[in-house]
Amino acid sequence: MNQAPVTIVWFRQDLRLADNPALLAAVERANEQGGAVVPVYIWSPEEEGGWAAGGARRWWLHHSLRSLDQSLKALGSQLVLREGPTQEVLEELITQTSACAVFWNRRYEPASIERDQNIKRWLRDERSIAAESFNSHLLYEPWEIETGGGGPYKVFSPFWRNAKNQPTPDLPREAPESIPAPSQWPASVVLEALGLEPTRDWKDGLAEAFTPGEPAAQEKLDTFLDDAIRQYKDDRNFPAKPGTSKLSPHLVHGEISPRQCYHAARKFMADGRRNLSKDELKQCEHYVQELGWREFAYHVLYHFPETPREPLQKKYARFPWKEDAEHLKNWQRGQTGYPIIDAGMRELYATGWMHNRVRMIVASFLVKDLLISWEQGAEWFWDTLLDADLANNTLGWQWAGGCGADAAPYFRIFNPILQGEKFDKDGEYVRQWVPEIAALPDRILHKPWEAPPMQLAAAGITLGETYPYPIVDHKQARDSALAALDAVKGQ
Repeated sequence: MNQAPVTIVWFRQDLRLADNPALLAAVERANEQGGAVVPVYIWSPEEEGGWAAGGARRWWLHHSLRSLDQSLKALGSQLVLREGPTQEVLEELITQTSACAVFWNRRYEPASIERDQNIKRWLRDERSIAAESFNSHLLYEPWEIETGGGGPYKVFSPFWRNAKNQPTPDLPREAPESIPAPSQWPASVVLEALGLEPTRDWKDGLAEAFTPGEPAAQEKLDTFLDDAIRQYKDDRNFPAKPGTSKLSPHLVHGEISPRQCYHAARKFMADGRRNLSKDELKQCEHYVQELGWREFAYHVLYHFPETPREPLQKKYARFPWKEDAEHLKNWQRGQTGYPIIDAGMRELYATGWMHNRVRMIVASFLVKDLLISWEQGAEWFWDTLLDADLANNTLGWQWAGGCGADAAPYFRIFNPILQGEKFDKDGEYVRQWVPEIAALPDRILHKPWEAPPMQLAAAGITLGETYPYPIVDHKQARDSALAALDAVKGQ
């Protein structure tokens, strides 16, 4: 049994050492009291309120936990892995280590909030153990930004104006130089026993596209600042360009903090102010604004916890969605006959990621061309996206469905042909992910059904066999969507 006072650090979506408030507070406490720190990760998917990590995120989590354990070992510590109900696991660990404190960083999903409140109450009131939680995942707490009337925001622009008037987020802190270890470590399950990695070959594509872990996250941020942030506002809309940071999976798993991203961007802008043009400064500022959109998503989820399953705008609960398993599968597998849609859905399935502009296009197609509910789209994204995040996934899909906070009006319906021609004009993105039509010229690539028969034959394309005809006519589908909207308005 450990004689020195032990603080348990309960890791969740904060799988890093730098700028980790719970870990840093535990280390400071241990150093002051001559104690020790026991880092633990508890796998308890049944406590996620029906939103346990999907297949892509489980793969990422497996490798992120391994990376975190390696980082901890470099500082004289290690990660204890356990599986089971959180309170039972903590009870066992407290008994085994004689721990007198449990620290963690806050989560904001409805089920997590309820669970954490119960655990904090149990630790303090029943076990007389110090229990502290910290803000690690956001720039601002969801309750810190209020409207003039003291309520939550439903529109992004005034939310972000208010946020920018708040005190500047704290500077990120460096990782501890060492972590005091207990004299005896509690038992840990092996990582493979958690069964996080998928059995299908899918994981090979994920590993080729991304490297989980805190070191990779920091490297990706540095690369983005060096190569892309100066053109971010313009280039982020073109899926064939490396114009986005691709930090979202790292942020979701807490391998990098929003404070690190925010202050790195601000420092880049300040250091380069003499060399950056006014336009380049605006481009950089737009990246900071995207961090603000992430904050807004958590703000909405916190204040409207029902939204993962219910539209924020209640009238859309009556919307006449279709149940069409065949069309849903066509969409999921990238077999709709619309090249920009199919490219995006194939990229998602192959890599666990999809460009944000394309996410908007494929979401509009599902809910407005196919009239399939935003909930079914959100569930597919939840299982296949490496950056699946309940707050952002919900906000994004309700935006596309016209039924949420700051939503695109339902009558705003993306034309998949025009979107492809505008944002993939030379077809580089489509040709990468839909190679069976790659030989078509640019002018016809996004509407292959309009190509003359001889041109199709020359390109080796047989519509309906090597590549599908469009599963719906966009103009007719648009009319049907607007008629459905009119029906909702008339009720």
